[in-house]
Amino acid sequence: MEGLGKAGIQVPVKETFNDNVKYLKEELRVEKNFDVIHRQLKYAELRFAMFLVDGFANADMLLLIMRELEKRKPEDLNKNVITKLIETFIPHVEADTSEDLEEVIAQVLAGQAAIVVEGGNKIILIDSRTYPVRSPDEPDIERVVRGPRDGFVETIVFNCALIRRRVRDRSLIMEYVQVGERSKTDIALAYIDTIVDMKHVEMLRGKLEEISIDGIPMAEKTIEEFVFGRNYNPYPLVRYTERADTSAVHLMEGHVLIIVDGSPSVMICPSTYWHHLQHAEEYRQKPVVGVFLKWARYIAVLASLFLLPLWYTFATNEQLLSERWKFIGVKDSGEISLIWQFLIAEVGIEVLRMAAIHTPNALATALGIVSAIIIGDVAVQVGIFTHEVVLYVAVAAIGTFATPSYELSLANRIFRVFFLLMVAFLKVPGLIIGITFWLLLLVRTSSMNIPFMYPFLPFYPRDFWMLITRSPVPLNKIRGNMLNPQDKTRQ
Repeated sequence: MEGLGKAGIQVPVKETFNDNVKYLKEELRVEKNFDVIHRQLKYAELRFAMFLVDGFANADMLLLIMRELEKRKPEDLNKNVITKLIETFIPHVEADTSEDLEEVIAQVLAGQAAIVVEGGNKIILIDSRTYPVRSPDEPDIERVVRGPRDGFVETIVFNCALIRRRVRDRSLIMEYVQVGERSKTDIALAYIDTIVDMKHVEMLRGKLEEISIDGIPMAEKTIEEFVFGRNYNPYPLVRYTERADTSAVHLMEGHVLIIVDGSPSVMICPSTYWHHLQHAEEYRQKPVVGVFLKWARYIAVLASLFLLPLWYTFATNEQLLSERWKFIGVKDSGEISLIWQFLIAEVGIEVLRMAAIHTPNALATALGIVSAIIIGDVAVQVGIFTHEVVLYVAVAAIGTFATPSYELSLANRIFRVFFLLMVAFLKVPGLIIGITFWLLLLVRTSSMNIPFMYPFLPFYPRDFWMLITRSPVPLNKIRGNMLNPQDKTRQ
C-alpha cells in the first residue's frame, strides 16, 4: 500500500513507542472525536496501543485477537516482535504492516484498526471493518420479470463480490485507486485483462490519478465529470447500472467498470448511445420476444423525442397534411398558444416527478390521482390545455419513462423541448435545423475515442445487425469490434 497522507507526505514510524502514539492521537484528534477509539493495552510485558473508528470495527474479531495476545509470554515476543505477531499470533487473514504514519491514519479513517507495539519498527494494520450496509435489493429502475433480485449496495467490497460471483475468472482484475485528499474515497477499476483493450484501462487509470480535489461527495457523478468532461453535452458518456448481471455481461464484452465506494451505481466505460437503450429483460426472454421488446423500446424512445415536435409542426402548418390526415390537427387551440401549453406541460411533468420522489410511498398513489386526473381534467375544462396536447404529452412522457437509462431520458427530454422551440420560432425549417444539429452533436460525440453512434455511424453491418436484433446466444460466437477485444471469440 502507498502512503496517502497530507498531500502525499510520508511520515516514517518514529523510534519510540510514545512518540508514535502521541503523533497518532494528535492527528486523529482522539480527544475531540467520540468515535475515534484509542485503547492502551499490555501483553507479554510490552505496551500496545490500538486505534480504530468505532462505527467500522468488528468488535468480535478484535476481541478474539486480544484474547490471543493475552496468552503470550515475554519469551514469545522477545525478538522480531512485529514479524511474530503477523505470522504467528494474530488470528486474522487481512493483516498488514506500514512504516508510514500518514498511511496508518488514512487506513484507520478508512475503517482498519492500527496496533502500535512497543519495540516494533512498523505498525500493524488489521482490516476488521464492517461497513453499515443495506440488503442487496433489486434496483427500482432496472427491474426484470425473470432474473436475479439482487442489486448493488453502497459498499464497494460487497459490490465487487457480487460481480466475482458471476465472473469466476482468474483474469478478472479489481484494481484499487483512492481519490480525494480529504475524503480518500475507495475506487475499483474492474476488467478482464485477457479480453479488455488495455489502452482503455490505462486511459481511465491515468484520468483517475490526475484528479486533484479534496473530496468526491457526489461519488460516481463527480468521477464522470473529471474523467469524461463535456459538461455542456447533456448525453451521458458512461452507462450506469445497479445490476451485477448487467455488469458481468459488459465485462465479458471488454468494457471497464468503475466501482465507487458509497454508491450503488457502477459506471460502464466506454458506452455508446445504443448501450443506454439495452435492458436485461431482452435477454431473459426468447430471442423473438427479445426482438419485440427491443423494438417496442426503440419506438417509445423515438416517440419521446419526435412525437411532440412533429405533431406541433403539423398542427401549426395544416397545409402539410392531406385530407385523410386532417384529424391530426387541433380542433380547439384553447386560451393560450400551443407552444406555451407544451412548455407548461413539460415543466408540470418534471415537477410531478420530483414531487413523487419526495412523497412517502403511502401517498404516492394519491399524488398521481390528484395530479393526473383532477388537475389535468380541470386544466382542459378551463382552456389551459387542449385534449390533443394532453394526449400527446402523455404518450411522450410514457416513452421517456420507458427509456432504460435515466440519464438518456433526461437528455432526450431537453432536446424534445429544443425541437419544440425551434418549430415555434422557425416553423418547418426550425425542425429540420434542430434535428440536424442534434444528429451532428451525436456524430461528433465520442466516449474514450469510441464514436457515440457506433455501429450506425460509422457503419459496421454485423455489429449493427446485432444491435437491432436479439440473436440466440449459441450463435453469437464473436465479440463486437467496437472495444477491440484481445479475445474476439466467445466459444
